[in-house]
Amino acid sequence: MPTTVRVWDLPTRIFHWTLAACVLGSLATAWIPGVPIEWHARLGYAILALLAFRLLWGVVGGHWSRFASFLYSPGSTWAYLRGQRHPDHLVGHNPLGALSVFAMLVVLAAQVGTGLVSDDEIAFTGPLNRYVASAKALAATWYHKAIGQWLVVALVVLHLGAIAFYTVRRRENLVAPMLRGDKEVAHATVSSADEGARRVLALALLAACAGAVWWLVR
Repeated sequence: MPTTVRVWDLPTRIFHWTLAACVLGSLATAWIPGVPIEWHARLGYAILALLAFRLLWGVVGGHWSRFASFLYSPGSTWAYLRGQRHPDHLVGHNPLGALSVFAMLVVLAAQVGTGLVSDDEIAFTGPLNRYVASAKALAATWYHKAIGQWLVVALVVLHLGAIAFYTVRRRENLVAPMLRGDKEVAHATVSSADEGARRVLALALLAACAGAVWWLVR
């Protein structure tokens, strides 16, 4: 019998949409002429705090938000590609979605990290620039502008393309569960914990991550 389960807890949903807004904002502030570079930096700091939170929430968050729930083996991924789906693939992140999540986390972390030590020799010097050699800072700046931002763009396009593919070809709405949290599945399965105490914990973790980033950039 089909059943409705809480897949994405509220902290995960807020993280998802806030990160999306910050990433799009960071791209806009990098490309739109006349926008103060400080806004680009602030969005980068916000992304760093969000990434730190997601790493922690990937350990203590709701069941389907934990990395352990979508850390698939190569064999499981290959089986999925051949059409042999495990029931869990239809609840949280499937193997391809999991690869997308990890790729986004790594690419964004590299983008933020290089931004922290960058020096464009015009308007911006990263807050951690003084701790690295000049040659490394210039290399980080080159990566940030010439490679990193386009990797971010590529992952965003792939993400949107995957949503469109699953909506049109698989008749599976991936957006709705990330908005309301619940998803109808064909079999009974574990729900993600999403009670008030969990949300308070998430808020405390996010505040700690934001404080750590504030301390770092100051």
